[in-house]
Amino acid sequence: MSGYVELHARSAFSFLRGASSPEALVDAALAADLPAMALLDRDGVYGAPRFYSHAHEASFALRPRVGAELTMEDGSVVPLLVATRLGYQNLCQLITETKFIPRSHAPISLDRKRPCYATWSELARFSAGLIALTGDEEGPVRSAWRTAGAAAAAEALARLIAIFGRETDPTHARLFIELQRHHLRGEERELTFLRDLATAHRLPLLATGGIAYAIPAHREVADVFTCLREHTTLDAAGRRLAVNAQRHVKSPSAMGELFRDLPSALANTVHLEARLEFTLQNLGYEFPVFPTPPGVTMDQHLRAATLAAAREKIGTLSARWEEQLNRELELIARLKFSGYFLIVWDICRWASDQNILVQGRGSAANSAVCYVLNITAVDPIKNQLLFDRFLNDSRLGPDGRPSWPDIDLDFPSGERRERVIQEVYSRYGQRGAAMTANVIAYRGRNAIREIGKVLGFGDDALDRFSSLYANGDFPQTLDLQEQLKLSGIAAHHPRAAAMVRLRQHLHGLPRHLGQHPGGMVISLGQLDKVVPLEPATMPGRSICQWDKDDCENLGIVKIDFLGLGMMAVLQETVELCVARGDTTIRTLSDIPPDDPLTYEKIRAADTVGVFQIESRAQMATLPRFKPRNLYDLAMQVAIVRPGPITGHLVHPLIRRRDGVESIDYIDPSVEHIVKPILERTKGVILFQEQMLQLAMQLAKFKGSE
Repeated sequence: MSGYVELHARSAFSFLRGASSPEALVDAALAADLPAMALLDRDGVYGAPRFYSHAHEASFALRPRVGAELTMEDGSVVPLLVATRLGYQNLCQLITETKFIPRSHAPISLDRKRPCYATWSELARFSAGLIALTGDEEGPVRSAWRTAGAAAAAEALARLIAIFGRETDPTHARLFIELQRHHLRGEERELTFLRDLATAHRLPLLATGGIAYAIPAHREVADVFTCLREHTTLDAAGRRLAVNAQRHVKSPSAMGELFRDLPSALANTVHLEARLEFTLQNLGYEFPVFPTPPGVTMDQHLRAATLAAAREKIGTLSARWEEQLNRELELIARLKFSGYFLIVWDICRWASDQNILVQGRGSAANSAVCYVLNITAVDPIKNQLLFDRFLNDSRLGPDGRPSWPDIDLDFPSGERRERVIQEVYSRYGQRGAAMTANVIAYRGRNAIREIGKVLGFGDDALDRFSSLYANGDFPQTLDLQEQLKLSGIAAHHPRAAAMVRLRQHLHGLPRHLGQHPGGMVISLGQLDKVVPLEPATMPGRSICQWDKDDCENLGIVKIDFLGLGMMAVLQETVELCVARGDTTIRTLSDIPPDDPLTYEKIRAADTVGVFQIESRAQMATLPRFKPRNLYDLAMQVAIVRPGPITGHLVHPLIRRRDGVESIDYIDPSVEHIVKPILERTKGVILFQEQMLQLAMQLAKFKGSE
């Protein structure tokens, strides 16, 4: 035998048509000693990043290939394999086209949340760099043969030949007759017809497993998904369910035995896979270039803008300020992040010009560059913040791909934030910018409800179960068996064990794609050449098929435009002050940070409705902690958290502030090192920056380490 690779597998990201995660498929392929596998999810490359990343974690012992199953206008499905980067770009654009272009009709039997299908002319237009298979029972050739006979099948094949050509040599062919064996009645008659068709039209054969799940045990999940897709139950599904569990990952030896009469169909898988040169490492993504004056680089432009803004905001720069700004600008330039900072700065400037409050949050506040450019509002020098927490040399991975810094921008929720998002779309276009996806997974209640429907349990029992289920997933308030019993489902019920088992299998699998609340990705040129885009439910928005983690893992830049209700309240309050004729408050920065009356009310826990310090736990601690300035408030917010509470830090910090307990700096021998870091928190390690600083000072770690 010449070996075998699997070139047609679906994951659960085919949404009700695959029953295993991409990671499970990689693990099963490695266990089966497959050298490569192609993931072809339905109408998208949703699972491709996780498939690629998991193979990467296994040191590419499995070569991850990319493709998709494309639904055509007649309802048939054409499997497409990506051979080159051009082919990948064409596939992404083709899928985007099918999602965005309105269709006058949808094919019969196509039951989808958002009808998506391609015309044959669109497939022809974007076919370069792609290799087509004739597909399984949903493919155009086999479905035509089953419904209308040999002549219709030949006609369907002719459409594919017109697009992908005719070539018998598997090292050059762009169209393959796909063969699958699943031990089904009538299967050999169909395979005989396909072999004769290949001979008549001088096309190579290709054996595939038509993988729908990683291991035979996942066949149960496939049955559940079939019932959900067909809106039926296991009792009523009948022949719509698979008759066996043969669509699992098989080893080359098992496939060799299965196709021992067709060695060329096996050998062709090796020949074809050798031609698939594209991987997701080769995405070709580029962040937009920020426009600069003639002869000025983005590095030079950022430096000039930063120093000018620093002199305007601070005045004469101290040696400490100059050292910090130079250090940050040098690192930003070395990591090639200048364009990113310029674009974020420009968005903040635009928002301010439009009278829209904007403020950066998170570790970006540790950056002096962000502060002077008014991206953030906290002075990192005065507050002794650690820049390395935000940006350091580890941002550049071993493969040279950057891990972009994460600058989250808060805007007032509602219409003002939407104006900012639409401004980004107007700058980069509907195909150049998109919201990141949010993968909604089967967890907790929704998994049990859908399993229960398939198993035939009544709505009343499922409603009772939902009312008993704990918020979140694990751990639960009640054991699952106990919950089922209290819901009216007896432990000895023949399907109770099935529900428990299926819940375990379904947990974490993707259910559908949602929209991230604020994450946007933008690209130089067309983003739809990097990842397929889809129209969002909200008019005027588009979303990409990957979530924020997938984008980050593949080096795609995400900027978060987050809507904050409290920012809207603050903006309205400032505007009301202006309307009332108060000339002292025009912006947030005009509000004094140390107003005595305000802190008096805070110490009295008169903070109902006050952002960050309105919970009962915060209000109970405020009279004991007695905050008197902004840094005290930062400590107050930080101390009412699971880490400090379980670490028993609350009482020592309060007692030390009150002078009841002496301050301890861990060990006298290192007090001279530790005291400057922990002095403001009375020797208590409270903030993440303090942990990082201690590691850098005591263990001599670098910022990247």
